[in-house]
Amino acid sequence: MNTELFIARRLYGSGEKRISKPAVAIAQWGVAVGIIIMIASLCIVIGFKHEIRDKIIGFGGNIQVRNYEVSEYGEKPVTITNDETEQLKRLPGVAHVQTFIQKAGLISVGNEFEGVLLKGIGANYDNSFFAEHIIKGEFPQFSDTTASNKIVLSQNLADRLRAGVGDKLNIYFMHDGIKARRMTISGIFNTNLNEIDNILAITDIYTTRRLNNWTDKEVTGVEISVTDYNLMQPIAENVSHVTDSIAHRNREMLYAKTVEEMNPSMFAWLDVLDQTVWIILVLVLGIAGFTMISGLLILILEKSNLIGILKAIGARNASIQKIFLYYGVLIIGKGMVYGNIIGLVLCFIQQKTRLIALDPQMYYMDSVPIEFSWLLAPLNIAMFIISVAMLVLPSMLISRIAPTKAIKFE
Repeated sequence: MNTELFIARRLYGSGEKRISKPAVAIAQWGVAVGIIIMIASLCIVIGFKHEIRDKIIGFGGNIQVRNYEVSEYGEKPVTITNDETEQLKRLPGVAHVQTFIQKAGLISVGNEFEGVLLKGIGANYDNSFFAEHIIKGEFPQFSDTTASNKIVLSQNLADRLRAGVGDKLNIYFMHDGIKARRMTISGIFNTNLNEIDNILAITDIYTTRRLNNWTDKEVTGVEISVTDYNLMQPIAENVSHVTDSIAHRNREMLYAKTVEEMNPSMFAWLDVLDQTVWIILVLVLGIAGFTMISGLLILILEKSNLIGILKAIGARNASIQKIFLYYGVLIIGKGMVYGNIIGLVLCFIQQKTRLIALDPQMYYMDSVPIEFSWLLAPLNIAMFIISVAMLVLPSMLISRIAPTKAIKFE
C-alpha cells in the first residue's frame, strides 16, 4: 500500500471545517479557471486563424500561378493548355486546379458608380466557397463557352449600389476604347472579409476573356488547392518546376506563390495571435500556480501538529513531503477535471449556437469562432506537470518543522 497516498486521500476527503478549506477551494477553482481560459483561448485563436485563412484561400486557392509582366490594361496572361493543367493536377498533394480571368472596371446602377474587379470563372471552378457564403439569390454554374450575362456581387457592393437580386447593371471597361456589358445580379455573397468583398464581383470566364481579347489558352492565373496546408510550400516548389517549363516554352515570366506569400501582412497579423496565446497561457499558469502554492502553505501550517506527530513516530521528511504533494495532485486533478468539463461545454455551446457575436467590420466574422484541437491534450499534461513541480519548493517547508514545537502548537 502507498501509505503517503492513503494519508493524502484521508486528508483531502476529511470533513473538518478548518481554515484550509476555503484556501483549498480557491486553489482548486484557480486551477479550474486557468484550464477554462486555456481551452477558450486555444479554441478561439485556432478557430479565428483557420476561418480567416480559409476565407483567403477560398478567394484565391492555396497557390497561384500568374505572370510577372503587366500591360497598360493590367496583367499579361498566362498561356496554359488543358494538358498542362492536367500535369499540375497530377502533382503529389494537389487537390484541385482551376483557371480564372480578372478585369478591372466600373460598375453602375442608376446614378451609383463603384470600382470593381470582375473575376471570370468557368466550369472547372470549385464554387463551393462562394455558394456557402451566398445570402441572397443563387450562385450560377458558369460556362467557358457562352456568356451568362449574370453577375454575383458582395453585399458591400450591392449596398453601396443600392441594388438587389434581379436588378440589372452596367459595367464599363477600358480596353482599346470603352467597352460596356449589361448584366443581371443573380446572387449576393458576404464573407465579412471586407478588403476583398468591397471590390470583387464574379461572372463567367467567357465574358472576361472576350473583354481582354484573349485566346482560349490565355488566363490571368491558375489557382491550385492542396490536400494538406502544412505541405503547401513543398507543393508550391513542385508547381514552380512545372510552370518554369511552361514559361520557357511560351516565353513568359511566370511565378507560383503561396497564399501566405501573396498576403504577407494578413498572415503576419495571424502569427501575432500565436504569441498572444502563449502569453495568456503563461499568465494563467502563474496565477494557478500561485493559488496552489498559497493553498499548500496554508495547509502545511494548519497540519503542523500532524507533521510533528508523523516525525515523532519516525516518518522521514521526504515521506511527509510526498503526502502533501499527493494532496496537491488531488487538488490540481479535480480542478483540471472541472475546468475541462466547463471549458469544453462552453466552447461546444458557442460552436453550435454562435451565441457571442462580433463586429464583422473589426474581426472579419460575425461571431466568436471555435475550433477544437488535439493540442488541448498535451497542454493539459504540461499544465499538470508544471503545477505539481511548482509545489515541490513550498513542500520543503516541512523539513523546517521541529516535532517538539509542532506537537505543542495545538
